Amino acid sequence: MDTKKTIPTHQENSQGSKKMLTAMVGIGVFCALLIVLTYEGTKERIERLKAEALEQAVFRVLPGISQTKIFELTDDGNFIPSDGKDRSKKLVYAGFGDDGTLKGIAIEASGQGYADVIRILYGYNPFTQTVVGMYVLESKETPGLGDKIEKDENFLSNFKALSVALSEDLTRIENRVVPVKQGSKTNPWEVDGITGATISSRAIGHIIGESSATIIPLIYNQLEKFKLD
Repeated sequence: MDTKKTIPTHQENSQGSKKMLTAMVGIGVFCALLIVLTYEGTKERIERLKAEALEQAVFRVLPGISQTKIFELTDDGNFIPSDGKDRSKKLVYAGFGDDGTLKGIAIEASGQGYADVIRILYGYNPFTQTVVGMYVLESKETPGLGDKIEKDENFLSNFKALSVALSEDLTRIENRVVPVKQGSKTNPWEVDGITGATISSRAIGHIIGESSATIIPLIYNQLEKFKLD
Protein backbone atom coordinates (compact mmCIF):
# COMPACT_ATOMS: atom_id res chain seq x y z
CA MET A 1 0.00 0.00 0.00
CA ASP A 2 1.35 3.35 -1.05
CA THR A 3 1.37 5.71 2.01
CA LYS A 4 3.08 8.58 0.25
CA LYS A 5 1.33 11.93 0.91
CA THR A 6 1.04 14.78 -1.56
CA ILE A 7 2.37 18.07 -0.17
CA PRO A 8 0.35 21.12 -1.40
CA THR A 9 2.37 23.51 -3.47
CA HIS A 10 2.69 27.21 -2.61
CA GLN A 11 0.35 28.06 -5.49
CA GLU A 12 -2.30 25.65 -4.19
CA ASN A 13 -2.02 27.14 -0.70
CA SER A 14 -2.38 30.63 -2.09
CA GLN A 15 -5.48 29.72 -4.07
CA GLY A 16 -7.00 28.08 -1.00
CA SER A 17 -6.36 31.18 1.08
CA LYS A 18 -7.96 33.40 -1.56
CA LYS A 19 -11.08 31.23 -1.64
CA MET A 20 -11.33 31.34 2.15
CA LEU A 21 -10.83 35.12 2.20
CA THR A 22 -13.45 35.59 -0.52
CA ALA A 23 -15.92 33.47 1.41
CA MET A 24 -15.28 35.38 4.64
CA VAL A 25 -15.71 38.74 2.91
CA GLY A 26 -18.92 37.52 1.31
CA ILE A 27 -20.29 36.35 4.64
CA GLY A 28 -19.28 39.67 6.24
CA VAL A 29 -21.01 41.69 3.53
CA PHE A 30 -24.12 39.53 3.78
CA CYS A 31 -24.28 39.92 7.56
CA ALA A 32 -23.75 43.68 7.34
CA LEU A 33 -26.49 43.96 4.75
CA LEU A 34 -28.79 41.85 6.91
CA ILE A 35 -28.15 44.08 9.93
CA VAL A 36 -28.85 47.24 7.93
CA LEU A 37 -32.05 45.84 6.45
CA THR A 38 -33.23 44.65 9.87
CA TYR A 39 -32.48 48.04 11.41
CA GLU A 40 -34.24 49.96 8.66
CA GLY A 41 -37.17 47.57 8.72
CA THR A 42 -37.72 47.85 12.47
CA LYS A 43 -36.61 51.44 13.03
CA GLU A 44 -40.08 52.95 12.67
CA ARG A 45 -41.66 50.37 14.96
CA ILE A 46 -38.92 50.82 17.58
CA GLU A 47 -39.36 54.59 17.55
CA ARG A 48 -43.13 54.22 17.88
CA LEU A 49 -42.77 51.83 20.82
CA LYS A 50 -40.30 54.18 22.50
CA ALA A 51 -42.74 57.07 22.07
CA GLU A 52 -45.55 55.01 23.57
CA ALA A 53 -43.37 53.95 26.50
CA LEU A 54 -42.35 57.56 27.10
CA GLU A 55 -45.96 58.73 27.09
CA GLN A 56 -46.88 56.04 29.62
CA ALA A 57 -43.93 57.14 31.77
CA VAL A 58 -45.19 60.75 31.75
CA PHE A 59 -48.45 59.56 33.32
CA ARG A 60 -46.48 57.63 35.94
CA VAL A 61 -44.36 60.54 37.12
CA LEU A 62 -47.20 63.10 37.07
CA PRO A 63 -50.02 61.66 39.19
CA GLY A 64 -53.54 62.83 38.40
CA ILE A 65 -53.05 64.00 34.82
CA SER A 66 -55.27 63.00 31.91
CA GLN A 67 -53.76 64.95 28.99
CA THR A 68 -50.24 65.81 27.88
CA LYS A 69 -48.56 68.26 25.53
CA ILE A 70 -44.94 68.45 24.40
CA PHE A 71 -42.86 71.62 24.61
CA GLU A 72 -39.38 72.35 23.30
CA LEU A 73 -36.70 74.46 24.98
CA THR A 74 -35.18 76.76 22.38
CA ASP A 75 -31.57 77.87 22.33
CA ASP A 76 -32.54 81.25 23.78
CA GLY A 77 -34.17 79.61 26.82
CA ASN A 78 -37.83 79.82 25.83
CA PHE A 79 -40.42 77.06 25.76
CA ILE A 80 -42.53 76.60 22.63
CA PRO A 81 -45.03 73.87 21.60
CA SER A 82 -43.44 70.94 19.76
CA ASP A 83 -44.50 67.84 17.84
CA GLY A 84 -41.74 65.96 19.67
CA LYS A 85 -40.30 64.39 16.52
CA ASP A 86 -36.88 65.99 16.75
CA ARG A 87 -35.27 64.05 19.58
CA SER A 88 -32.14 66.18 19.41
CA LYS A 89 -34.12 69.01 21.02
CA LYS A 90 -34.59 69.44 24.75
CA LEU A 91 -38.20 68.37 25.25
CA VAL A 92 -40.47 68.50 28.29
CA TYR A 93 -43.95 67.06 28.72
CA ALA A 94 -46.67 69.15 30.34
CA GLY A 95 -49.43 67.24 32.12
CA PHE A 96 -52.97 68.57 32.51
CA GLY A 97 -56.03 67.52 34.48
CA ASP A 98 -59.50 66.84 33.11
CA ASP A 99 -60.31 70.54 33.30
CA GLY A 100 -57.22 71.48 31.28
CA THR A 101 -55.29 73.00 34.17
CA LEU A 102 -51.56 72.39 34.39
CA LYS A 103 -50.61 69.75 36.96
CA GLY A 104 -46.89 69.41 36.33
CA ILE A 105 -44.01 68.97 33.91
CA ALA A 106 -42.16 65.74 33.12
CA ILE A 107 -38.47 66.22 32.36
CA GLU A 108 -36.00 63.83 30.71
CA ALA A 109 -32.48 63.70 32.14
CA SER A 110 -29.47 61.40 31.96
CA GLY A 111 -26.08 60.77 33.52
CA GLN A 112 -23.40 58.17 34.02
CA GLY A 113 -24.30 55.18 36.17
CA TYR A 114 -22.17 52.20 37.20
CA ALA A 115 -22.36 50.34 33.86
CA ASP A 116 -23.52 52.96 31.39
CA VAL A 117 -25.60 56.08 30.96
CA ILE A 118 -28.89 56.07 32.87
CA ARG A 119 -31.87 57.88 31.30
CA ILE A 120 -34.71 58.90 33.56
CA LEU A 121 -37.92 60.90 33.51
CA TYR A 122 -38.96 62.87 36.58
CA GLY A 123 -42.10 64.78 37.35
CA TYR A 124 -42.04 68.37 38.64
CA ASN A 125 -44.95 70.02 40.42
CA PRO A 126 -44.33 73.79 40.21
CA PHE A 127 -47.08 74.57 42.71
CA THR A 128 -45.50 72.55 45.52
CA GLN A 129 -41.99 73.04 44.07
CA THR A 130 -41.24 69.36 44.42
CA VAL A 131 -40.27 66.37 42.33
CA VAL A 132 -43.30 64.06 42.47
CA GLY A 133 -42.18 61.00 40.53
CA MET A 134 -39.19 59.32 38.91
CA TYR A 135 -39.07 56.56 36.28
CA VAL A 136 -36.02 54.87 34.75
CA LEU A 137 -36.35 54.98 30.96
CA GLU A 138 -33.09 53.22 30.13
CA SER A 139 -30.48 51.52 32.26
CA LYS A 140 -27.83 48.82 31.94
CA GLU A 141 -27.08 48.63 35.64
CA THR A 142 -26.23 45.25 37.16
CA PRO A 143 -29.31 43.01 37.48
CA GLY A 144 -30.15 42.37 41.12
CA LEU A 145 -28.03 45.27 42.36
CA GLY A 146 -28.00 48.41 40.23
CA ASP A 147 -31.51 47.83 38.97
CA LYS A 148 -32.80 48.44 42.50
CA ILE A 149 -33.15 52.05 41.42
CA GLU A 150 -36.20 50.87 39.46
CA LYS A 151 -37.71 48.58 42.11
CA ASP A 152 -36.71 49.55 45.64
CA GLU A 153 -39.81 51.13 47.18
CA ASN A 154 -37.87 52.97 49.88
CA PHE A 155 -35.64 54.51 47.23
CA LEU A 156 -38.55 55.43 44.97
CA SER A 157 -40.29 57.12 47.92
CA ASN A 158 -37.55 59.78 47.70
CA PHE A 159 -39.35 61.15 44.67
CA LYS A 160 -42.84 61.66 46.06
CA ALA A 161 -42.05 65.08 47.48
CA LEU A 162 -38.39 65.88 46.80
CA SER A 163 -37.81 69.58 47.36
CA VAL A 164 -36.58 71.66 44.42
CA ALA A 165 -37.79 74.96 45.85
CA LEU A 166 -36.46 78.13 44.28
CA SER A 167 -34.64 80.96 45.98
CA GLU A 168 -36.54 84.13 46.87
CA ASP A 169 -35.57 85.82 43.60
CA LEU A 170 -36.76 82.71 41.65
CA THR A 171 -33.51 82.47 39.69
CA ARG A 172 -32.02 79.29 41.15
CA ILE A 173 -32.70 76.17 43.20
CA GLU A 174 -32.37 77.15 46.85
CA ASN A 175 -30.93 73.79 47.89
CA ARG A 176 -29.58 71.58 45.12
CA VAL A 177 -30.75 67.95 45.17
CA VAL A 178 -27.95 65.72 46.46
CA PRO A 179 -27.63 62.00 47.20
CA VAL A 180 -26.77 60.85 50.71
CA LYS A 181 -25.87 57.53 52.32
CA GLN A 182 -28.82 55.24 53.02
CA GLY A 183 -30.48 56.15 56.30
CA SER A 184 -28.80 59.55 56.66
CA LYS A 185 -31.38 61.75 54.91
CA THR A 186 -32.32 64.72 57.08
CA ASN A 187 -33.44 67.33 54.54
CA PRO A 188 -36.24 67.26 51.93
CA TRP A 189 -33.83 67.92 49.06
CA GLU A 190 -31.67 64.85 49.80
CA VAL A 191 -31.97 61.48 48.04
CA ASP A 192 -31.55 58.55 50.40
CA GLY A 193 -29.32 56.00 48.65
CA ILE A 194 -29.35 52.21 48.48
CA THR A 195 -26.73 50.10 50.23
CA GLY A 196 -25.47 47.60 47.66
CA ALA A 197 -26.40 49.86 44.77
CA THR A 198 -24.53 52.91 45.95
CA ILE A 199 -23.20 54.14 42.62
CA SER A 200 -26.48 53.70 40.76
CA SER A 201 -28.60 55.36 43.43
CA ARG A 202 -26.15 58.22 43.83
CA ALA A 203 -26.20 58.66 40.05
CA ILE A 204 -29.97 59.24 40.16
CA GLY A 205 -29.52 61.91 42.82
CA HIS A 206 -26.82 63.65 40.81
CA ILE A 207 -28.83 63.44 37.57
CA ILE A 208 -31.84 65.14 39.14
CA GLY A 209 -29.64 67.62 40.98
CA GLU A 210 -27.87 68.74 37.83
CA SER A 211 -30.97 68.76 35.63
CA SER A 212 -33.27 70.53 38.05
CA ALA A 213 -30.71 73.25 38.83
CA THR A 214 -30.75 74.24 35.15
CA ILE A 215 -34.23 73.68 33.83
CA ILE A 216 -36.61 74.21 36.75
CA PRO A 217 -35.97 77.96 37.16
CA LEU A 218 -36.69 78.30 33.40
CA ILE A 219 -39.91 76.30 33.67
CA TYR A 220 -41.16 78.07 36.79
CA ASN A 221 -40.65 81.50 35.29
CA GLN A 222 -42.52 80.56 32.09
CA LEU A 223 -45.48 78.64 33.54
CA GLU A 224 -47.94 80.80 31.58
CA LYS A 225 -46.65 79.18 28.36
CA PHE A 226 -47.65 75.66 29.34
CA LYS A 227 -51.21 75.58 28.03
CA LEU A 228 -53.17 73.02 26.04
CA ASP A 229 -54.22 75.53 23.34
